[in-house]
This record gives sequence, C-alpha cells and structure tokens, in this order.
Amino acid sequence: MEIRVYYEDTDAGGVVYYSNYLKYFERGRTEYLRDRGFSVAEMAQRGFVFPVVHLEISYRAPALHDDLLKVETALLEIGRSSITVAQKVLRAIDGKLLVEGKVKLACVGSNMKPKRLPEEIIQALL
Repeated sequence: MEIRVYYEDTDAGGVVYYSNYLKYFERGRTEYLRDRGFSVAEMAQRGFVFPVVHLEISYRAPALHDDLLKVETALLEIGRSSITVAQKVLRAIDGKLLVEGKVKLACVGSNMKPKRLPEEIIQALL
C-alpha cells in the first residue's frame, strides 16, 4: 500500500511526525485484511473488534514532506483471539527502511471481552 506524505503529516522541520506512523500502520493493516476479503467495519458490525494491545516500533530514518511511502504488512502469528503482524514503512523511490514494528491485535466483542477469532479470518490469513 502506498501513502503520500502531506504537509499536515510533518512537524516544523518537514519530517513526518512520529505518531503518524501509527496511522500508516493502521491503514496498512486495514488494507491487508481488505485484500483478504475482510472489511474492518463489517467485522465490527458482526461483533468482532480488533484493538491494538501491544506495539513495538523502531524509527530508522525520517520520511519527508512529499515522499511516497510503501507500507508492508506480514502475518507473524495467529492465536485463539489475537493476531500479530510485522509492519514496515519504506520510501517507495529507493526502498529505504524508515520504520518497522510489530503489532498485536486482540479479537474482542462489542463488550471489549476476548473473543475467539472467526475461522474464516484464520483460514484467509494462513
């Protein structure tokens, strides 16, 4: 998935503000699921919500205003009620690694209590 860096994404120095990478990761995960046939909104309507419960992130190099970025998402682990993914943000023009992270999502119901992952998601992700 590609994302263009807009002025609003940057700090006073024209560098992407660090917390915006979390938004880029979120978009990457949403599109990762969409590419496998799942809409996050539709899953929420069915009573399956996926909050982030753990995050590790390393900032390697800055992205700048007007850069085109590529967000990559890869499955690391599936549990009974969790999914862990590895995510990277690279500069599209040269493939330079800018940010990498590991994100664990819990599967919970609308009551925010753990819920077993639907079998169709497990099968689609494997």
